[in-house]
Amino acid sequence: MKAMVLDAITDLKTNRNPLRLAEVPRPKPQSGQVLVKVRRCGVCHTELDEIEGRTPPASFPVILGHQVVGTVVENGDGAHRFKSGERVGIAWIYSACGRCALCRGGFENLCAAFQATGRDADGGYAEYTTVPDQFAYPIPPAFSDSQAAPLLCAGAIGYRSLALTGLQDGQVLGLVGFGASAHLVLQMAKHRYPNSPVFVFARSPNERAFAIELGADWSGDIDDTPPHSLTAAIDTTPVWRPIVRTMEYLLPGGRLVINAIRKEEVDKKELVGIDYPRHLWMEKEIKSVANVARSDVSGFLSLAAEIPILPEVQEFRLEEANKALLELKEQRVRGAKVLVVEP
Repeated sequence: MKAMVLDAITDLKTNRNPLRLAEVPRPKPQSGQVLVKVRRCGVCHTELDEIEGRTPPASFPVILGHQVVGTVVENGDGAHRFKSGERVGIAWIYSACGRCALCRGGFENLCAAFQATGRDADGGYAEYTTVPDQFAYPIPPAFSDSQAAPLLCAGAIGYRSLALTGLQDGQVLGLVGFGASAHLVLQMAKHRYPNSPVFVFARSPNERAFAIELGADWSGDIDDTPPHSLTAAIDTTPVWRPIVRTMEYLLPGGRLVINAIRKEEVDKKELVGIDYPRHLWMEKEIKSVANVARSDVSGFLSLAAEIPILPEVQEFRLEEANKALLELKEQRVRGAKVLVVEP
């Protein structure tokens, strides 16, 4: 089968083609797994973190991709949830132990044995992939393959992030960065909290205009003071400076949720500028989001179908994965990027 393969950690500033197109053996489903014929795979900022070593793969070579939509073509022993031909999705959570206190308490995203699709196990930048059938999800018929792909990570992690803000209807929400996840969070927030103003901070004028198109009440650069202070905010950027600025905009008792698996080193010095009275005093809080649980994926898919949320997507051929990743690195984003594996 065809696959785009990562052979080693590399720097995208000097290596603009980190993935190579290769012919690799088609995987076989093990006990409890299904074999999925991939139709679409979303492109996520986490793939940049894997390529550049901020969240390195367990081994090489590896096939990236964790926003997978395809059809089941074979069941391993004991895999009974899906029939051949059913459309399923695969998300970032590939597996967890299911036995520890965290798993039993519904926090499998924090399990020490957590494994990630496309990092600890081969993912969807390929014509076929496998996954434990308990970690695959039926795709609602409301979505095309391309629309469904970004829902599986950008949407699910946004769903968890919004829940962790503790926002109540009428309170002000800030979205810092406006890529694949934030443009879905905006639509969720407007549905769940119709009386809550949503302010979007984005560096790109195009992203700011896109946010207004989707219903944001205000948009500006991170250095632009919003019309009102924020009760809560979600940061989806890969850098540090927005954290410092957003904490300044929070009301007393406000919470900033950081939706990023890692932060880049490029501007870490900005943290030196944190001033305790201005940024942290009055019980302001910073909370991180770690991975997703299965309940986040299934819960968001149901909500997205109900609203409905139809993400804006840009399509690329599988062979154009490097191009899509570079555009993401250079923050040339409108909505979500999706690889078309099978037309």
